[in-house]
Amino acid sequence: MGNNFNSNISRRGLLAASAAGASLLAMPSILRAQDKSLKIGVYGGYFKDSFDKNIFPEFTKATGIAVESIAEPTGEAWLVQLEQAARAKQAPADVSMMSQVAMLKGQATELWAPIDTTKMKNAGNLIDHFVNKYPDGRVAGIGAVAWYITLVTNTNVYKEAPTSWTALWDPANADKLGLLALVSNSFLLEVTAKTFMGGTNALDTEEGILKAFEKLAEVKPNVRLWYRDEAQFEQALKSGEIPMGQYYHDVTGLAAADGHPVRSTFPKEGGIQDSGCWAVSKASQKSEEAHVFIDYMCQPAIQATLARKVGTSPTVKRELLDLSDKEFAAVSSDIEPIIPRYDLYQTKSDWLNQKWTELIVG
Repeated sequence: MGNNFNSNISRRGLLAASAAGASLLAMPSILRAQDKSLKIGVYGGYFKDSFDKNIFPEFTKATGIAVESIAEPTGEAWLVQLEQAARAKQAPADVSMMSQVAMLKGQATELWAPIDTTKMKNAGNLIDHFVNKYPDGRVAGIGAVAWYITLVTNTNVYKEAPTSWTALWDPANADKLGLLALVSNSFLLEVTAKTFMGGTNALDTEEGILKAFEKLAEVKPNVRLWYRDEAQFEQALKSGEIPMGQYYHDVTGLAAADGHPVRSTFPKEGGIQDSGCWAVSKASQKSEEAHVFIDYMCQPAIQATLARKVGTSPTVKRELLDLSDKEFAAVSSDIEPIIPRYDLYQTKSDWLNQKWTELIVG
């Protein structure tokens, strides 16, 4: 996720400062709850700070289950650690927040203990595509948080907001775009398929994927920066040096709230919705506690708290939430999203990376 909350440094500083005092206050509940505990892995940095402050203490208060939160390394490194540990019948975390591609890779080795949704009274609140299943129908993961990548513009340069992803291809935008540098995090093949090819099903065949690559290659004259460093693009967007591109909706909103001339737009074809799942290691001895935690996180009130405090998009149905229209718009949209084709990044990763280098960024 876009964890470069530049505009949130003061809030992050506050979290660090208050942590020392809070840990003393939290001691009695941890001592009381030490017979019931859970190790939970979450993305590090701002994300973990937010969960440690806004979510885990309330969960312990409500359930008596103490939480040891663990900062996960990003990318595939945590998956590898979990798999190696599971072979030794150990669990560095009982429950982990995992990317969708990591979920599929973990399924291939049966790393995830199946989740029994009949033990959870809140699982029915989820939007369907946030229930991650093994091919045989067992539930492998439950949507933890979601976030959007949208079309962003500098408002000094673009007085009118663009309405469609087709803006990326518009010759008027030559040398003005900042786009994510990897096939597996930009999801631009999916954007191309949804915008020009009738939907992401067009990527079901290699022939379809190559057609999408050909169409996407037409944006190259418009791209000033293929970025890996989020902060670099964010600064260039704020200054107007690179006045259009794709970026995280929540981070852009925070920058706008801080007075920077930037806006995030959900194109008519939808924003790109990426997400993370809660998954339980098969080596965990804490199945019961893990089910209690995941069920707790599926409550509309908790998803609303995440939207307000962490800036993530809810994984439960909109009508169940008490978010105002303004609060919902800050993190999400009613426009049907573009869902990444995670299956392709698992099964065709090397081929896609090779073609991406050859045809797009090379």
